[in-house]
Amino acid sequence: MTSRRDFLKVGGVSLASLGFVKNVFSQAAGVTSAKLENLTAGVKPLGPEDYEARLEKARGLMASNKMDGLFLTGSTNLIYFTTVGWGTSERTFGALINRQGSTIWICPAFELERAKELIPPGQQIRVWEEHESPYKLIAGIMKDIGAGTGRLGIGPSTSAFVYFGIRQDAPGLELVDGAMITEKCRGTKTEKEIAYMDLANKITKLAYREAFKQLREGMSQRDLSGLISAAHSQMGASGSGGPQFGPVTAFPHGSRFPRALQEGDAIVVDGGCGIQGYRSDVTRTVVFGKPSDKQRAVWDIVKKAQAAALKAARPGVKCEEVDAAARKVVEDAGYGPGYKYFAHRVGHGIGLEGHEYPYLVKGNTLKLEPGMTFSNEPGIYIYGEFGVRTEDCMVVTKDGARLLGGLEAVSIEQPFADQ
Repeated sequence: MTSRRDFLKVGGVSLASLGFVKNVFSQAAGVTSAKLENLTAGVKPLGPEDYEARLEKARGLMASNKMDGLFLTGSTNLIYFTTVGWGTSERTFGALINRQGSTIWICPAFELERAKELIPPGQQIRVWEEHESPYKLIAGIMKDIGAGTGRLGIGPSTSAFVYFGIRQDAPGLELVDGAMITEKCRGTKTEKEIAYMDLANKITKLAYREAFKQLREGMSQRDLSGLISAAHSQMGASGSGGPQFGPVTAFPHGSRFPRALQEGDAIVVDGGCGIQGYRSDVTRTVVFGKPSDKQRAVWDIVKKAQAAALKAARPGVKCEEVDAAARKVVEDAGYGPGYKYFAHRVGHGIGLEGHEYPYLVKGNTLKLEPGMTFSNEPGIYIYGEFGVRTEDCMVVTKDGARLLGGLEAVSIEQPFADQ
């Protein structure tokens, strides 16, 4: 059985294998369930100019925050700025982005040849042998760029032992949180990134639509998940959906106890895929058979809450205000207070990771900017009965927000609009 958390680990389409098309939905228009077409064949990867623009933005933010360098170990952040994917281990490997010139790399000596296969040509790599300190190399780089007693940002996913190693072997440096750079860069998406996410969300919705046509009594959650995965594959993406049936739909992230599909069961499916690494995240709630009056009423409340969040999202609005708009609809309908039935925030940031900065939650006073992308996923969960969640990703525009991937939910019987 695939859970909501599992789908976040499913890889996207290879960065090197596809091409980008300006009108990324041109192929998707008019696709029917009779034949699922490969929608990714013309998708182009990001080019060197895109990565240079990211580095240039990072350098500008470093300057404004009086930061001389930013050290990133193997992580999504490292991939975002450099294209280099590298696992984490006890041996420190990473990139030191700086304001003075090109990125400088720290690498275990015995990994040098492998690193050369990944690191863009022309960038300096400094190596350390097994008995040597990589942190002294970092101190040396900072000294060479004229910042031996400067401020070094540490990537937010960096292991604690790396942080303490630098602090011990480079005592002249002031170590600061590098999240102020990584989050500000990744928090707003370019047109290309938004196009990838548009397509990823479109594919996931088409995959669900196809799978829902094959629902049958007695099928397992694994059966439905397999149909969703197969439909994603037909359209050229690696993706999945984590289904829940019946009373366990009241568990927002599912239950470990499987259930065969029965007449009258609510079905909640949450999942996604990746295009060039950029994620989709879609949830739909339907009923196998005829919905009860209560199921229909709750579904309608959740849909109104999603619409209220979408309407509230626009530049200058605080993140918490979007959550509050959705929560008011739910509470006014009698499903409150607070998190009693609507048990989670209304949304999370999404991009190269399924869940990333920033978050639409009470207490977050960050103001929205054009290009920010979020899930919009209000829900009502009634333990012992059923749960309902409707989720689409959305992007903040110059004057509001729009859902990604089209195919908006219309009703409990029609989980997807025609377009």
